[in-house]
Amino acid sequence: MFTGIVEETGTVRKIIGQQVSGQIEIQAHKVLDGTVLGDSIAVNGVCLTVTRIQGDTFTADVMAETLRRTNLGSLPIGAKVNLERAMAANGRFGGHIVSGHIDGTGTVQSLQPEGNAVWVTIAAPEAILRLIIEKGSIAIDGISLTVAYVDDQVFKVSIIPHTGEETTLLSKKAGDIVNLENDVVGKYVERLLAPYQTKGGGPSEKARSSGITMDFLAEHGF
Repeated sequence: MFTGIVEETGTVRKIIGQQVSGQIEIQAHKVLDGTVLGDSIAVNGVCLTVTRIQGDTFTADVMAETLRRTNLGSLPIGAKVNLERAMAANGRFGGHIVSGHIDGTGTVQSLQPEGNAVWVTIAAPEAILRLIIEKGSIAIDGISLTVAYVDDQVFKVSIIPHTGEETTLLSKKAGDIVNLENDVVGKYVERLLAPYQTKGGGPSEKARSSGITMDFLAEHGF
């Protein structure tokens, strides 16, 4: 598990195979402190297992599903990536619960300065947008961020100077692809409620027969 608080940015040094599966080699410093083979490191929000450590670089295997779901397969040599070690049991929980399992990708639409912050607008698929709420959390390339705006096509986050300096987000430009991970709580709630809803969003026969109605929920404080 991760928190979305990026520890440092690393540099892609080598990519072996990008069609079906492969390996990625990344130069880093801070995240290698105390890291051993088999440990997990989030790379642009993707949980990867360290398979080799040599000097100031580590290597991880990347499987086909990871390449399909994320932007790792399109990274060029020399690209900067956000890095975070798995959270220690006695560590501070500075961000939100991040599993390192990417739900999909979004496309950067614009970056617009406002005072000391920068608004970043990202277009995303409906399947991701429906789980995003204003003032909720989302991980963008592994960065824990608060959603400031969302509609049925895009969402927006506001980036403070520290986040901009410590991560890769403000180096993005319109058209760039970013990894997105929805808040895990929302995903579980949607899955648990699925049997009680029709495709149109209304209550299913199971929900009606259960006796759970909007009036029932309101009466019990929901």
